[in-house]
Amino acid sequence: MIRIAVATALAAVALVAVPTARGGGGHYVLDGGTPAERHAVVAALEASSFDWNLVPAVITFHIVRGADAFAIPGEIWLDADLLDAGRFAWGVVQHEYAHQVDYFSFDDRLRARFLKLLGATEWCYGPTPDAPHAVYGCERFASTLAWSYWPSPENCMKPTSPQDESAAVSPRRFRAALDAALGKAVRKR
Repeated sequence: MIRIAVATALAAVALVAVPTARGGGGHYVLDGGTPAERHAVVAALEASSFDWNLVPAVITFHIVRGADAFAIPGEIWLDADLLDAGRFAWGVVQHEYAHQVDYFSFDDRLRARFLKLLGATEWCYGPTPDAPHAVYGCERFASTLAWSYWPSPENCMKPTSPQDESAAVSPRRFRAALDAALGKAVRKR
């Protein structure tokens, strides 16, 4: 009886947390969500030309209805309702994964370089945690990465004014700066 319960529990875990490394690259686990919501995450990463495999960690995507989208090292939370919107959500998925690039591949020197490039004054939620989202270099970095590697009119990170988070530098300039910072080409081949 215990063996059956353990086998059932393991099967349930395997269905909920399936490691993925698809065409979109990256090493991640999907936790929660419907098959369509999970597919939206995979499709978002596949749409980007960024090589998500460069993030040297397994990232867990938590798909939760009503959750605010946010990231901490190794984990990303996404709202299931947002993912239900389809392609509109893809820029947010890429933005949150871009934070993982910062967490796992940047040091203070690189953050200072991108802080200046992106025209921000503070990297990420330090002494002024209640400032507008676009003030922070980490948010500008994530939005600009999402826009620079998926410059589609459907990308919700597309800048619509010079003040937008992803508008500080052109995609070409950003990609060149990121290649130089990481010492390698970061576009998928």
